[in-house]
Amino acid sequence: MNIFPSDPEIISAFRSKGFRATSQRIAIYRNVLMSREHPTAQRIYENVKKTHPTVSLATVYKTLSVLRELNLIQDLSLNQGETRFEPNLEPHINLFCERCGDLRDTSEGCLKEIIERVVKQAKFIPARQSFVIYGFCEKCSKLN
Repeated sequence: MNIFPSDPEIISAFRSKGFRATSQRIAIYRNVLMSREHPTAQRIYENVKKTHPTVSLATVYKTLSVLRELNLIQDLSLNQGETRFEPNLEPHINLFCERCGDLRDTSEGCLKEIIERVVKQAKFIPARQSFVIYGFCEKCSKLN
């Protein structure tokens, strides 16, 4: 099951909110979508600049803001003071290594049911979710 929108869906989402669907914006979204590392804006800028040399860091930040507004991505503010971007909006857990900065997704089947039960009991309408477990990856835990 593909949970991510296709290019025509992305273009339609941009246009439905009055934004132009430029090749730079599409490239920025694709970069976030294809990255498994939950990239920073700077990393996205460096990657997109390879194929779109005229892209500016300001365009990257503005596009990321638009993508958040369109609910296509969410941002994760971590304890290192940097923001990383997440295209996976399905309930999942992020594992963050405090030593090397590795950030990866892991799924737990019961998480969706827990969220549904909690929000129903609290009579709460969630807009987004983020679960981060801080610790040390296998490689870094061996360095202790």
